[in-house]
Amino acid sequence: MEFTENEIVSLIQQLSLDKDINLSDIPSLDLYMDQVITLFDNKLAHLKRTENDKILTKTMINNYTKAKILMRPNKKKYTREHIILLILIYNLKQSLSINDIASLFSVLIENLDEKNDIEIDKIYESFSKIKKIDTDNISKELKEKLELITENTNTLNKEHIDLSQMLITVLTLINEANTKKRIAEKIIDEYFINNI
Repeated sequence: MEFTENEIVSLIQQLSLDKDINLSDIPSLDLYMDQVITLFDNKLAHLKRTENDKILTKTMINNYTKAKILMRPNKKKYTREHIILLILIYNLKQSLSINDIASLFSVLIENLDEKNDIEIDKIYESFSKIKKIDTDNISKELKEKLELITENTNTLNKEHIDLSQMLITVLTLINEANTKKRIAEKIIDEYFINNI
């Protein structure tokens, strides 16, 4: 179990969590659906868990439009705002239901549809900066978590300590993810569903 700091850094680097679609990667010109899918495939392929996973498909885009978490395309073309929303949806759908995303996006979509002065690009830019800081902190946090696990498992059977510590590592990471998911859901319930 005793991960070295270099092994922790290597594990995180393999995930390429710091790679994302930057605003500068999004063309100013409107794109057809196939071009949007190609953009996502080119920029986010590293996020696939397996080679067969799909980052974005035509069906997904159509379903997002039907669920009203994405505006309809303009003459079969997708704007910069569409692409930013698709990136945000991709991030959110890893943990939230489509209904929660719809609650979160309802006012946003309404303002974008009506061409109100909502600055989706600045929202995305702020999110990207904070996401980068979070990613930079992951190595330190994981190292601290592993030290805590080692401290709290010193009485376990030494023959199976590695397996036990790896299991506890996964359990604590999932617990942290679940806790943060529940906090996000509570914010959606309190501020996006009940106040709309």
